[in-house]
Amino acid sequence: MLRAKNQALIQMQDTPAAVSALQFYGNVQPAIRGRNVYVQFSSHQELTTMYQNAQGRGDEPNRILLVTIHHMLYPITVEVLHQVFFPHGFVEKIVTFQKSAGFQALIQYQSRQSAVAARTALQGRNIYDGCCQLDIQFSNLDELQVNYNNERSRDFTNPNLPSEQKGRSPQPGYGDAGGVYGLQGTGARAVGFPQMANAAAIAAAFGGGLPPGISGTNDRCTVLVSNLNPDKIDEDKLFNLFSIYGNIVRIKLLRNKPDHALVQMGDGFQSELAVHFLKGAILFGKRLEVNFSKHPNITQGADTHEYMNSNLNRFNRNAAKNYRYCCSPTKMIHLSSLPQEVTEEEIVNHLEEIGTIVNTKLFEMNGKKQALVLFETEEQATEALVCKHATSLGGSIIRISFSQLQGI
Repeated sequence: MLRAKNQALIQMQDTPAAVSALQFYGNVQPAIRGRNVYVQFSSHQELTTMYQNAQGRGDEPNRILLVTIHHMLYPITVEVLHQVFFPHGFVEKIVTFQKSAGFQALIQYQSRQSAVAARTALQGRNIYDGCCQLDIQFSNLDELQVNYNNERSRDFTNPNLPSEQKGRSPQPGYGDAGGVYGLQGTGARAVGFPQMANAAAIAAAFGGGLPPGISGTNDRCTVLVSNLNPDKIDEDKLFNLFSIYGNIVRIKLLRNKPDHALVQMGDGFQSELAVHFLKGAILFGKRLEVNFSKHPNITQGADTHEYMNSNLNRFNRNAAKNYRYCCSPTKMIHLSSLPQEVTEEEIVNHLEEIGTIVNTKLFEMNGKKQALVLFETEEQATEALVCKHATSLGGSIIRISFSQLQGI
């Protein structure tokens, strides 16, 4: 495919077949997807694939695989590739890069047998449903050189490698790791990593990479929250806080430890976001401890509050958009779903009991009223969110989240 010229080269089995094809289309106007195409002889006598003249050797087994990803709707990182390929053997190194064929990766296994098993199991499969299809060839390289451990390359045998500085080419000789490249998929079966689909969604929302410290591979859904203020906290307030990072299934306050609670998130990725962004946050005068629980889920009972079917869960629709706003608590909150006739004075009156409001800004986006409110401290903004999210203002149930803006 010569994509820059909107052209393609096709090699027939022999010259008579090529002549026959050209004669046929001399009488019939060919069209592809409604566009007329034109056929003529090429000056090339034979085509060689990029795998033959570059890094691929086709079907000759090797412990290094060359992987091309087609129909790439979500960003693919080293962590995602490792999650896909490590079940088939020990992965020593991964390098990703951009080529004319699209987004590619070199996967080096410890043994040739592992590479063969991975290719047999994964060739033609999709990483996610309906997209990110794997096209796997054996590479002709004998050893990968990895200089940096980051989201584009990784040496799993040498965790002490530095991370790459911005602007530098990740792995000279393999290609440039650039933007994603989309190609029409073929509807192959998905490999099946449901928690990774959310990782991909937030990676896309964050411009192609997960936030620092987020792996996207956690599978523990339940979070243990400790050092709560038992006199002021309840399940709904915890819901308001944790629902910023994912859908809430159920919450349980521990009777024998009144400053402890269990929060079950929709999946392991969402719980990882909550642990990452809320650890150390201050709420009602207490610095929260947020960790993964040893319990895989919370058993339903009289002392649990159910939120699975709550229409207040934020991630039921357009999850990628909501992931974009995930952050640690800030001094500023964002209000939406406001009544059209609301005033700044009404917003201040609704929130000022929580703490000192430094500034407010009421504005309209896509025909809907929204507002920014800056508090004196992060703690006050956090308390405003947990106490006032999903409350009624002027007959509307308002939505509150943290804003990453530094000022109004």
